[in-house]
Amino acid sequence: MESPAPARSSRLLLAYKSAAQHLLSKAGMRALQLQRSASVAAAAKDKQRSSPLAQLAALVLQRRRRRLALESSALTLAPAPKPRNCRRVVVLGAPRVGKTSILRRFLREDFEERYEPTREDFHRKLYHIRGEAYQIDILDPAGEREFPAKRRLTILTGDIFLLVLSLDDRGSFDEARSLRSEISQAKSALLRCPAEGARVPVVVCANKADLPAEERAVSRAELLRAFGGKDAACTLFETSAKEGGESLERAFEALAARAGLPVETGPSHHRRVSLRSYRRLGGGGRKAEAHASPCGALHPLARRPSVNADLRLVLATHGKKRTSKTAKK
Repeated sequence: MESPAPARSSRLLLAYKSAAQHLLSKAGMRALQLQRSASVAAAAKDKQRSSPLAQLAALVLQRRRRRLALESSALTLAPAPKPRNCRRVVVLGAPRVGKTSILRRFLREDFEERYEPTREDFHRKLYHIRGEAYQIDILDPAGEREFPAKRRLTILTGDIFLLVLSLDDRGSFDEARSLRSEISQAKSALLRCPAEGARVPVVVCANKADLPAEERAVSRAELLRAFGGKDAACTLFETSAKEGGESLERAFEALAARAGLPVETGPSHHRRVSLRSYRRLGGGGRKAEAHASPCGALHPLARRPSVNADLRLVLATHGKKRTSKTAKK
């Protein structure tokens, strides 16, 4: 006696589900390719004999090839920024101060109340402004607090720094001051100049300014003594990532100015486009419109450069010839 149609459908869905669980690993992709080859040979003999796994393998491999082709074409056709138009922003601060929320505002995303600890965040945003291509890499190395050597390497590769502290957390204020000293010392050692002469561009965001006055643990006078005053390389803002507002917008404008980038890189000064639309600018089809209307696209596949790449960048910044033995060390 035949089983009813719902039972057959359930078994088919279970077969698809169990097959899909193997697709996340390299071994799973290898198995799919083998299954696809076997299914092609079997289909030549009998077109009616096609297992759910063979159908799923064909579908996944086809979509994967199409996605890789689109990604490679996007990277090939997109206007490449010149090295002088590329900057790396390093975001530092204690946990739970709102670093991720501020980055979400910069990337024009919504604020989230739910807190999730960050191990590491890396974003790459590409801009097309007045006929020029720009690139901003944003790195939040939250997981490096326990690894001073790796954090020092991250500091050495940064062009501009965004320090975030929370106005209701005294410990975050002390850590921000310590981080600023660490940045100055690392950069001065790299450039072989006194710490006062390094002039490292730093933007400080004293976050959670929307809290009532009685909940503040850091006063305005303390902030000015620590991060204001005569140091023109450091800019201080009291911000609220929850409410956004003019203060956060001015912090983003200061970030662009300190980095030597156009003000249009700020989130409210350009239109947001997809990577596919951005890469069309390299073909020259809409140059007049692109020059008149600044745009920016978030690269969805960007990954943080490797440690070796960062080390090569630091050695190149140092500007001195080294022997191969010293460079390797």
